[in-house]
Amino acid sequence: MDTIKRPLVKRVAIVGPECTGKTALSIALADYYQTVWVPEVARTYIEGLTRPYQQDDLFFIAQAQLQAEEKLAKQANRVLICDTNLIVIKVWSEFKYRSCDNRITEWLTNRHYDHHFLTDIDVPWEDDPQREHPDKRDYFFEVYRNELLKLKVPFTKLSGPLKERLHTASTVIDSLLSDKD
Repeated sequence: MDTIKRPLVKRVAIVGPECTGKTALSIALADYYQTVWVPEVARTYIEGLTRPYQQDDLFFIAQAQLQAEEKLAKQANRVLICDTNLIVIKVWSEFKYRSCDNRITEWLTNRHYDHHFLTDIDVPWEDDPQREHPDKRDYFFEVYRNELLKLKVPFTKLSGPLKERLHTASTVIDSLLSDKD
């Protein structure tokens, strides 16, 4: 009988509304675990456009996000920190365009992460040209929480200042890393 090999590297994904500290936490966790982190590909992709982004761009962003994950997983030290994943792209596509490319949703449902962290909206909003909805953070927090529940994936809500979030997240990751199953 064939056995399914578990990845040697644990993968964690950080999801949540705009401007909730996902990147800061990703950097802090990567530093703490002396590993690499996967930046949000959408940011650099959109910065490189000479036009407003369109729904079709989200497919290419999703594809590039997965490629970046696979590339960096080979360099990771026990854990790969993902500053976003396809949940974010799906939620954004459904909000902005009222639909999501079926390939993105299929990739999302077939992708394994050992844990998700949902970032709370209890940090101050910082303006950024790519951030669009400072007035909808409560709404998006609930959308992300419901999406995680619908996917039936393990997740932890992270609140408070970065130091508190780092402590909570590292406790969860330490448990994942010590799991011998």
